Amino acid sequence: MHTTDSGLRQPNKKVIWLVVAFLVIVVAGLMYVKWWPYYHKAFKAAADHSIGASILGDSTGGAPSWEAAWGYAVVYFKAVWKAAIFGILLGSLLQVMLPSQWLLRVLGKADFRSTALAGVASLPGMMCSCCAAPIAVGMRKKQASVGASLAFWIGNPTLNPATLVFMTFVLSWKFTLLRLVFGLILVFGVSYLANRFVPAEKLPNEMKMDDPNVTPPAAPEQPLLVRWGKSILNMLISIVPAYIIFVLLLGAARVWLFPTMDIASGNTLLAIAGFALAGMLFVIPTAAEIPIIQSFMSLGLGAGPAAALMLTLPAISLPSMLMIGRAFPLRVMLFVAGSVVALGIVCGLVGMFVL
Repeated sequence: MHTTDSGLRQPNKKVIWLVVAFLVIVVAGLMYVKWWPYYHKAFKAAADHSIGASILGDSTGGAPSWEAAWGYAVVYFKAVWKAAIFGILLGSLLQVMLPSQWLLRVLGKADFRSTALAGVASLPGMMCSCCAAPIAVGMRKKQASVGASLAFWIGNPTLNPATLVFMTFVLSWKFTLLRLVFGLILVFGVSYLANRFVPAEKLPNEMKMDDPNVTPPAAPEQPLLVRWGKSILNMLISIVPAYIIFVLLLGAARVWLFPTMDIASGNTLLAIAGFALAGMLFVIPTAAEIPIIQSFMSLGLGAGPAAALMLTLPAISLPSMLMIGRAFPLRVMLFVAGSVVALGIVCGLVGMFVL
């Protein structure tokens, strides 16, 4: 009995080395893809009160076209390709390098603690919703709870510390405060409540997880590289095609999703609801909501719709929902999408009075 308990609680040297190697890959990758570029971008935001032009360009108005779809897809993928590859890499490595029992103990329970830990763990990632999606899929395959996986997925873009810094310099501290308040509700509140939409029998059994008499899973028979190859191939097949197709479709549809607004029509409840829905569906790179909002407000968009976009544009998108859709029940995805739109509308209404 004592031997079994020790085996469960004391990982062998191979497991420790795999965890260390995974953490080294995470830190090195984030330093190259996110931390170092954002460090320099923060100085630009402080000096110029801008982080660049809107990714939507001057394409509002007109009709959808192949040129519009292709043009947006090229600009978008140029901005995210490094983070997208890194997200797929981490999502696949997570499945073969981290011990299942450890991840299950930390993030496998349908309680607020697991949700909170995953939400906090998302902060250094600073990825957009599509780049964080493969990692969330990997977490679910390792039996992390719905709440924890969602908190990590939504927390990456919504509570991105770099974006909050850029937003303060470019828009105002009031935008940053609104984003932080509603972002915390979305990441920790909505993600935790999403556990309630999963049938109880599909949730991890906490008693079994803590029972020292339970025999740990048998060690995989296949070599690590073989398992990793299968994992990454499965991700590429199940995630990438839908990702590319729906980025193209949304690129074409952006002329309908974001029509040019004048001052008279740009600060109404209808405009807030419309932009909250459009923001939830549309796909952007990290922090791209800032120049989009800055550009729209210069054209006369009201503070209400701008606040709605500030929350919903980065939080999730139609492509990212499709990327993780197989890992979550449909009712969970509908709940999350509806919650993002609802919180976006409330955020917009508050923004009408405080911005």
